[in-house]
Amino acid sequence: MTTLGRILVVEDDPNDVELTLIALGEYHLANEVVVTRDGQQALDYLYCRGEFHTRSNENPAVMLLDLKLPRVDGLEVLQQIKTDESLRMIPVVVLTSSHEEKDKMRSYKFGVNAYVVKPVDFHEFVNAVKELGIFWAVVNEPPPGSMKKLP
Repeated sequence: MTTLGRILVVEDDPNDVELTLIALGEYHLANEVVVTRDGQQALDYLYCRGEFHTRSNENPAVMLLDLKLPRVDGLEVLQQIKTDESLRMIPVVVLTSSHEEKDKMRSYKFGVNAYVVKPVDFHEFVNAVKELGIFWAVVNEPPPGSMKKLP
């Protein structure tokens, strides 16, 4: 039996968090969803620091990452994750309102797995998140051992 990995949502906009949780809930995904509200909190989660020091050290199955975040922006989070041997295999999907070419280019340069611009329409947003959740958390088969942090 396969264990379902966590979905890590890194988003500071409460409305987008709510829509994301609704969308993932509509498919009744059994995956645990963890929400962090800024880049620093996301890094604390990934490195089991601060308020997350007691969490299990399994990496998430996928991270949905906004770019425009307080404290540490999404591109900095992405760059740090993809240069860390114990985190680099986590699939990262940028889910952002930014259409800026420089953001897309930097995201792919740093190793993002997918770049999705948030649709403005409610139903389109919900459908986009549902499809992302199903693909990355259920359909996609991660490399062996990628769910566990390296010692």
